[in-house]
Amino acid sequence: MSTKKALILSANDFEDTELLVPYYRLLEAGFTVDVASDKGSPIRGKHGYEVPVSKVFNELSQDQYSTYDLLLLPGGKAPAAIRNNQRVQEITRYFMNEKKPVAAICHGPQILISSGVIRGRNATCYKTVVTELREAAAQYQDTEVIVDGNLVTSREPRDLPAFCREIMNLLGEQGQQFQQGQQLQQGQQSQQGQQQKDEQQWHKY
Repeated sequence: MSTKKALILSANDFEDTELLVPYYRLLEAGFTVDVASDKGSPIRGKHGYEVPVSKVFNELSQDQYSTYDLLLLPGGKAPAAIRNNQRVQEITRYFMNEKKPVAAICHGPQILISSGVIRGRNATCYKTVVTELREAAAQYQDTEVIVDGNLVTSREPRDLPAFCREIMNLLGEQGQQFQQGQQLQQGQQSQQGQQQKDEQQWHKY
């Protein structure tokens, strides 16, 4: 089975825990995790933590970002800095349109707003983003985590346990569906193979 992959979009002044906690949780679960930013140099969080950058926005083609299983949008000041980047919006729209898992926390939903993909969706965010989330026609709820189809959103660092839990639940459900689909396909192939063998045996008589 191939290794699952997660893509994080961020920049300097990210909220340290909102990037690092899901980052390490995904690594623990066996994911390959890439951090993408506008430049290839390490990015620094609001509280001084540095994170290496493995991908640059404008160098990510659809052939590349379509191979990821999860898009993660941490908060802090980073979302405001990258929300109007065309490649960031392109990647975000691709994940939302394809119904691939997207997780955004704190100011992360600002990227969803600028990408035009939040209308009609149930979501939460940091308190200073509430007004523009509502103006974008999202259904805002003040709660620690909301799961709406492929979208997981949370408000702030204290919500991280619930945020990470629902990310892993969503990824686990998708993995089970994929595995069940494989098993069904293998079962159908096995059944077809047995039918062909039976038909060959019948032709002998």
